[in-house]
Amino acid sequence: MDHPTFFTPFPSPVGELLLTSDGDALTGVLLPRPGRAQAPRPEWLRDDAPFGAAREQLAAYFAGDRQTFDLPLRPRGTAFQLRVWRELCNIPYGATISYAELARRVGRPGAARAVGAANGRNPLPIVVPCHRVIGADGTLTGYGGGLECKRRLLEHEAGARNGDVHPSGREACVNSGNS
Repeated sequence: MDHPTFFTPFPSPVGELLLTSDGDALTGVLLPRPGRAQAPRPEWLRDDAPFGAAREQLAAYFAGDRQTFDLPLRPRGTAFQLRVWRELCNIPYGATISYAELARRVGRPGAARAVGAANGRNPLPIVVPCHRVIGADGTLTGYGGGLECKRRLLEHEAGARNGDVHPSGREACVNSGNS
């Protein structure tokens, strides 16, 4: 039997996020699409209770007071996707790497497109920072919330990094036991 999916909206500087949970762990951060918010599926249940820590940590991130997240996560993906998502957690706040570099880091040099596809399926953007991956020539490329959202997240981190930001917690890691 499947566990219910809970959701809550979260207003942010990049638009309204839709957070999802299985009641124990964060399972999704749905970004707004350009020009429209995400809508919950009909079978999802609205319940703010499972999201206290996520809401608090996201608010601190957007306020420039948090650089990393310390939340229970339960993304669903293939073994390769989970490996890519784990590696995203190692990209420092305010830094960027290329898809080719990410492919090298996961032991698949030459698989930049496959890594890009896995990056694009990350169900936990912002928390698992897929926005920190850019094209080899330094250009912004694909992002679920649109390139303007990606640009704003990177600018937020660059500005906060140059200001007085205090890291707190540890980077949320994607557990390889989840599928």
